[in-house]
Amino acid sequence: MKQYIVLFLSILLFSCSSDSDELIKEVSIKINFTQNWDGASFEKSDLSNTELTNKLGTKLTIDKLRYLVSKITLTDAADKATIFEGYKLIDLSDEESLVFNPSLKITEGNYSLAITFGFNNDDNIDGEYADLNTASWNVPMMLGGGYHFMQLDGKYKDDVPNENPYNFHVIRAYNTTTSIPEDTSFIVNLGSVNIKSDANIEVKMNIAEWFKNPNDWDLNEKNTNLMIDFDAQKEMSANGKSGVFSLGTISQ
Repeated sequence: MKQYIVLFLSILLFSCSSDSDELIKEVSIKINFTQNWDGASFEKSDLSNTELTNKLGTKLTIDKLRYLVSKITLTDAADKATIFEGYKLIDLSDEESLVFNPSLKITEGNYSLAITFGFNNDDNIDGEYADLNTASWNVPMMLGGGYHFMQLDGKYKDDVPNENPYNFHVIRAYNTTTSIPEDTSFIVNLGSVNIKSDANIEVKMNIAEWFKNPNDWDLNEKNTNLMIDFDAQKEMSANGKSGVFSLGTISQ
């Protein structure tokens, strides 16, 4: 009789274990970074071609757009955070760079998605990342070292109208008078995602938002040499926090 009881319990435990294994499902995610100008898609083919108008009415084109995100994080209902390895340098001229495809898997469920724009101070270590060094992503030591957060380059038309260059480069703000840097990276909380299977998640950048809200950006006054402008860097960071990034479609 004891043998039958032991056999029954073994079968029951195996059955429960199998059911638990079936209930716990691991899935993969991909994050697709897309760009737009106030809702109108902006892609590689638009570089140096498509004329845009910012909030102040200035006409401009974009020749280069590169930006870095790090600490891509999914946090579940129990406040357990999954931080995906590494960082991602997005280059609009390189379509392969627009997709972040981590090897780490997660269990299905409801999550909050967040990203860090740029590197925070702990990660912004001068010369630390070989691929970023190769990509000429470094910031000169005279400006505190470390790495860029974004390079947005192009041309704008003044009131004449003449065409002039602009270099909207975002870095850690550096006070050249005191030689003290200020961490101007920021975390973007993109909202909730319900992951039921392998998922493609879109993260959208509205490029137009960099030139407005809360600071209307006058390219006639602030166009080049912005990396050495401590106040300009803080204004860029403030604009970036105010709606540049948003959650797009989720397909699974």
